[in-house]
Amino acid sequence: MPIVVLDMDDRRPVWAMPSWVPERIREALPEGWELHVMEEVTDGSGDGAGRVAPAVLEAVADADAYLGYGIAAELLRAGRRLRWVHSGAAGVGSSLTPEMLASPVVFTNSAGIHAQPIAESVLGMILFFGRGFDFALANQAKGSWSTEPFYVANARLRELGDTTVGLVGFGGLGREIARRVASLGTRVIVVKRTPPREGEANLETVVGGGALGDRIELLHGPSGLEAVLRESHVVVLCAPETAETRGLVDAAALARLKDGALLINVGRGKVVDEAALVAELQAGRLRGAGLDVFAKEPLAPGHPLWGLPNVLITPHVSAVSGSFWGRQTELILHNLACFAAGADSQAEDGGWRNVVDKRAGY
Repeated sequence: MPIVVLDMDDRRPVWAMPSWVPERIREALPEGWELHVMEEVTDGSGDGAGRVAPAVLEAVADADAYLGYGIAAELLRAGRRLRWVHSGAAGVGSSLTPEMLASPVVFTNSAGIHAQPIAESVLGMILFFGRGFDFALANQAKGSWSTEPFYVANARLRELGDTTVGLVGFGGLGREIARRVASLGTRVIVVKRTPPREGEANLETVVGGGALGDRIELLHGPSGLEAVLRESHVVVLCAPETAETRGLVDAAALARLKDGALLINVGRGKVVDEAALVAELQAGRLRGAGLDVFAKEPLAPGHPLWGLPNVLITPHVSAVSGSFWGRQTELILHNLACFAAGADSQAEDGGWRNVVDKRAGY
């Protein structure tokens, strides 16, 4: 009898698993399959893959599939029969242990599940700085009716239609960001790791306008990154942390940004050299930075980023959304159908989704 272990009852109330989720999964299981729902709460923060409860290790000993937050090495060691593991987190860095790299188990993650709310957070950050809401908040804190920061010659306020947004990364998150900002009139340039495929930028059609792809230019490699840094008014980092991206935006890269550029990071904190970013922000050359992720979390109370007036900090919460479980469950059910039909099978509307390339790191 095949067994699926569901270990996704997050301790954080906003992510707590609704009762209908295991019901939907149980209904989708082939006859004779068993769903084992863990009663212990878990922790889906970050990439997951933290300490595994003894009850979970016991449950996976006879399991064929595991659904949780991150895949710890000890879980793979205990689950000798596992053939498919799924993480409710998008990041996989802490799951890519030697055990995972050596295992033939199919590993899927939740990349793209959080893309819609994060993309809306990015849009909010662009408007926050583009329309001078940071100036307004500073005035409000002082009880001051001051138009001066809006009226000075270098106020650096910008309309979306006059803005070029550069994206570093074009996975599920990058596509959602591109879709939103391009639909509002911005030009979008993207650098991705691999050469673009034919038609990859044609996301959808804007009502009353042309294809979004007409406003999106896809580039790749070092020359593509150079173009994004040089031409963009807003640079959005939405790439995963890998050996290739760690420290990618260093002092030299930051120096190539336009005067008055805005940097937004909703990918991974270690993609940016934070000390170099602080220096650029303190010098006043950049318009500002919108940061949801950091090299070390939580951000230390004394970190200089806290005190900079041209920085908007959110504590790694840009993904928070009440719609998470609907998208997560649909992803699980799709891949469950693939798993039940065989590892190399095709589900009704296409094969496995979100299979992690263990060697590439995402």
